[in-house]
Amino acid sequence: MKYDIFFSISQTPVDGHTPSEAVMFQNFFDQVKVADELGFGVAWIAESHLSSQVQKETSKPVIPHWQGEVGLNVDVAQLAHKVFAQTKQIEVGSAIMNILCNGGPIAAAEKIACFTALHGLDPEEKRKLHVGFAAGRFDFMNRAYGVDARNPVEEAAWRSVKGKVFREAAEIFLRLLNGEVLSSDQMDAPTLTRQDFRSDEDWQKVLDAHGENTESIDLARRWEFEKLKIIPQDFRRELIQFVVGSHDPALQEKVQDWAPVQVFNLSITSAEIIEKTHERLAKVYHQDGGAWDRGHMPRTVFVFINEQEGLTAEQKSEKAKEEARAALGAYWTALEGTLDPSKVEKASHNALIGNADEIALQMVERFHPDDRLMLWFDFFNHDNERVMANMRDFMTHVPEKVEALIQERQAG
Repeated sequence: MKYDIFFSISQTPVDGHTPSEAVMFQNFFDQVKVADELGFGVAWIAESHLSSQVQKETSKPVIPHWQGEVGLNVDVAQLAHKVFAQTKQIEVGSAIMNILCNGGPIAAAEKIACFTALHGLDPEEKRKLHVGFAAGRFDFMNRAYGVDARNPVEEAAWRSVKGKVFREAAEIFLRLLNGEVLSSDQMDAPTLTRQDFRSDEDWQKVLDAHGENTESIDLARRWEFEKLKIIPQDFRRELIQFVVGSHDPALQEKVQDWAPVQVFNLSITSAEIIEKTHERLAKVYHQDGGAWDRGHMPRTVFVFINEQEGLTAEQKSEKAKEEARAALGAYWTALEGTLDPSKVEKASHNALIGNADEIALQMVERFHPDDRLMLWFDFFNHDNERVMANMRDFMTHVPEKVEALIQERQAG
């Protein structure tokens, strides 16, 4: 298995304490340096925009019960420069960069081009920026930049329209980073059809807003522009790895027209969907990326490990379970305002919880030997020393146990 690590930099109250922004960033740099020393492959960094605390006061709050800030990183390019300067081997990834807001896909493409031009000035530099890109989880971040429904049809069909907007943005983003001279009239205009909706009722609502029955509804492009080319132009494209944050199979496949694009999956994605995704992308993955590999789809997973000295194996296990229940419970309460035990229970099934032996066994039972895990240690945990201790305990004890269990099963 391959081991990556995820950092949320989420400034939320835990047990009544909310660290300052400076402390949050310093904790992150402490932890990413330890991750580098321990041999994690990629440091995936969450991205957020605008205050999630203030959005609760708007007319359309998305997460009305959230306390504090979902995340503090707004620019992976700036953060990555500092991470690379302070580490030796770990790579950096955005999880996930919103290419709709902050100027949209053209501005995002230039930002990545500029970063890569600077990062690659050292001819010995081989570490990649893994550019995870998506449409943004929370619409309040996009609305501030004008990415919102423009008429009653788009209002009625917004879930599908947002997917069309992201499809448009992804093409612009990838083609410009390929070095193309591009104008918007070189791209297909977006349309809505029945296939874009979950039910006949949803499609009918859109037709009612449109004012007539039809097989398809044309949408205006979100970005209209004459031919342009981004600068810088001469940068080392081999230092970029694209990863799309979308569960739309058609889009996962379409982006392969322009570049080798890997895929994110959530910790709650079913095993069936994961296997189908691997099967599909093995057939269509862009030839410049070589053969599709299971490691091209990192799997997000919470980690609650306890290997504290002086405790029995059973005590370590129980302590880990207590920490998991508290963190997952706080998460669902923050999202929805009420604690739903069933959701906490479901989330715990998607987490690694226990002492090192238990976690190794869970991994072998749940994951393929060639999977790549994006391990999340700082989830609702501001105890910097404890987070780093958990990272060390995991990498010190778990991988070798996992490898031994895999070999034992293969031999048996």
